[in-house]
Amino acid sequence: MSGLRVLDITSVIMGPYATAQLGDLGADVIKVEPPDGDIARRLGPSRSTGMSAITLHLGRNKRSAVLDRERTEDRERLADLIAGCDVIITNLRPGSRRRLGLDWEEVHRANPGAILCTAQAFASDSTKGEDPAYDDVIQAASGMSDLYRRASGTLQFSPSVLADKICGLVMVNSVLAALHSRTVTGEGQWVDVPMADTMLAFNLVEHLAGKSFDPPIGGIGWSRTLAAQRGPHRAADDWICVMPYTDKNWADFFRAVGRPQLADDPRFASSAARHEHNTLLQTELAELIAQRTVAQWLEVCRRLGIAAEPVLDLDQIEQHPYYVERQALIDARHPTEGDYKIIRFPVDFSATPVTEYRPAPRIGPHLAEVDWREDELMSPYSHPTRTAAGRDS
Repeated sequence: MSGLRVLDITSVIMGPYATAQLGDLGADVIKVEPPDGDIARRLGPSRSTGMSAITLHLGRNKRSAVLDRERTEDRERLADLIAGCDVIITNLRPGSRRRLGLDWEEVHRANPGAILCTAQAFASDSTKGEDPAYDDVIQAASGMSDLYRRASGTLQFSPSVLADKICGLVMVNSVLAALHSRTVTGEGQWVDVPMADTMLAFNLVEHLAGKSFDPPIGGIGWSRTLAAQRGPHRAADDWICVMPYTDKNWADFFRAVGRPQLADDPRFASSAARHEHNTLLQTELAELIAQRTVAQWLEVCRRLGIAAEPVLDLDQIEQHPYYVERQALIDARHPTEGDYKIIRFPVDFSATPVTEYRPAPRIGPHLAEVDWREDELMSPYSHPTRTAAGRDS
């Protein structure tokens, strides 16, 4: 994505996660921050003020420019940046966007080729468009917390900021689709990513279930993933996840552990039957797993082609052979924060590998680099008198 300029007017995790992905892929990401910086700079552990661990991970491959929305001069600078960028990404709500000249009409007038990606709690044009929300609120509003209740009996939130990161990935997908459209039409477009809608769609893929049909042939929820017994099992020495999946997997597994009668049991002979009798199946599996060590189960499962892995304690990442092989964490030195770990971009490209991880900047050192005149910032798509190929029309 070299040569693509992205204006990042986002904060906390969702938007910065999206723009960090684009930065890793080679885009020139200009992060606009208020004078006191993105709130994420103050979240979690840090060695120095404004440089939290989250910032080290989500601020990499970006330049930081401080603009004060209250100053007329800085609003004019922001307008110049908007006119000169290929993609503008913001998680501000509609009212705030209008006050800053970030509504679609204003952006499109200044830069017809720009992609404007907005992401907030609810759809911009809905009755709830101005309502605030964060990850936990969206997990509640999209049914994620209810799924925890159906599975465990307790309303919960994911221990990861699931909504922020899933919506961030959807933002990236949507921006890439809009950029592809621009290569055909030469025109930009507005992409609105409502968190509630995005997470509802994510949750319902398997859980709309019987209510997918009209009239319904069952209720909400997929029994396999909502089973209270679903989870890792305790082996003789530690925890493991053993997952026979196909009919053949289960038959092979039962015979290998000396329970051939279960392989022939009609309650476990097909996927539909196993779903119907999942509680009993998981009880049988738990009793079997407890009889051998993790190493013994791994040998059995690999011989049979059955998926199985030990349960990983996150503290073990740096010693785990696979993640060491993959360089999941890369040792690096930050110019102001000292030695730290980079989370490696997980995807491998045969022709354009991700190899550059420029360290996250402190607040606002790059304003002089990006505070250019509008005509110096122009991309081929930014100017209304140029074609998509960049030739004068």
